[in-house]
Formats: sequence, C-alpha cells, structure tokens
Amino acid sequence: MGDYENVLLVKPKVFVYRIPPIGTGGHKAADWNLDAPAWTGRMRLVAIGKRLEMRLEDGETCDLYAKCPIDAHPGNAVEAVNDSSRYFVIRLQNDNGQQAFVGCGFQERGDAFDFNVTLQDHFRYIERSAELEKQDLTAGPSLDLAFKEGQTISINIGKRDKNAVSRPRPAAAATGGLVPLLPPPPGAGTVIRNSRPIGSSTAAATAAAPTSSPFPSDPFGPPSSNSSNNAGNLLDF
Repeated sequence: MGDYENVLLVKPKVFVYRIPPIGTGGHKAADWNLDAPAWTGRMRLVAIGKRLEMRLEDGETCDLYAKCPIDAHPGNAVEAVNDSSRYFVIRLQNDNGQQAFVGCGFQERGDAFDFNVTLQDHFRYIERSAELEKQDLTAGPSLDLAFKEGQTISINIGKRDKNAVSRPRPAAAATGGLVPLLPPPPGAGTVIRNSRPIGSSTAAATAAAPTSSPFPSDPFGPPSSNSSNNAGNLLDF
C-alpha cells in the first residue's frame, strides 16, 4: 500500500516555456518569449509521504503532462529567475529518470507567492518531524504499563486485627446516659442586681444600677454601655 497523497496547492493556470541555455547573468524570464508559451494547464503540489511533486496536468481532462519531483527548497528542482517573481525554472523528470529544465510562470504574483510559501511550509514540516524522531530515539524505550491479556491484580484491603486494643468510649453521665450541657451565658437583656441595705434616706430606692457582664466583650458585637463615644471604632469587615 502506497503513501497517502495530500494535495497542498492547486493553481488552475500556469505556463510552461522552452528556455535557452543559462547565461552568465543567470536565468531571465525576458529571454523566454513569454507571449508564446509551449504549454498551458493546471498545476498541483502533491505530498506523498515525505516526498513532494509538482504535477502539470491538462485543465479539462486532468491528464498528466509532466511532473517535477522536489526534494529540497531552495534547490535545483525549483529556481527563481533574476528579473521576475512570477517565473521559475523547474526540473521535469519522467519515470525513466530523464530530466529537462523548462520555464514555468504563474498568471498572478499572488499565485507565485502561494507557491513559494507552500514549498517552505512543507520542508519546514519535514525538518521538524525529523527532529522529533531523533528526540524519540534518544529518549529510550518507553515503559509499557498496560495490562496483558488475561493479566489480573489483587488488592489486599486488610482485615481488623482481633488482638488490637479498641479505644474505650467515654462514660455516659449518670442522668439518663447523656452528657449535660453547660448553661448558656446571660443574654443581652439579663440584668444582674446587687442587694444593699436600705437606709432611711434611700427608702424609696429599691434597686441598684446594673453591673458589668462577667464575660469579655465581643469585638464583633454591639458596643458596651461605657463606650458610647467610641461607636465609630468598631471593626468593620
């Protein structure tokens, strides 16, 4: 079974030119007789595994006209010309290994830009994949912690030791078996009165002023009777 083919880019119209031998100044599209291309059709960039092919096909029948295997970018398979960004020199190759260099041009500069970017992205991906493979090889074999077929495990939860000394429970109170609760502190409305001798001059006075609470004041509660001037000093949360 062959590698899966992934179409990376399709351009509906490209032009192929016969080109003269390269001169001292490099390839120039102006020397190709651009008004009379040798062939016009569709171009597809196809990735087959790690390989990349530029396929020139008939625009109507999709029959293969020629293909250009691309093994690197930049490289000899696709070379830019010196006087234009829309034209390239590509290396065609048939199944017998025969090669021919021809000129290839795109209708728009944006098409040529897409072509260049697709080539760069593909070979960056190949380079990154090779680096990840090297890291996996140097990391060593991974541990296989999966259960094999028919393999089982047993878990010992443990039983209570008969010889273990149990902790004694607290003895119940004598009254009905319940622990008596402490009485609550006097409420805010509770008034504690002190008895004192009633003299002849104070016969009408039958009660004394309330004394302070025996419990410490609550910083989160209302202010005490002797701090009416400090009502603004309460903690605010």
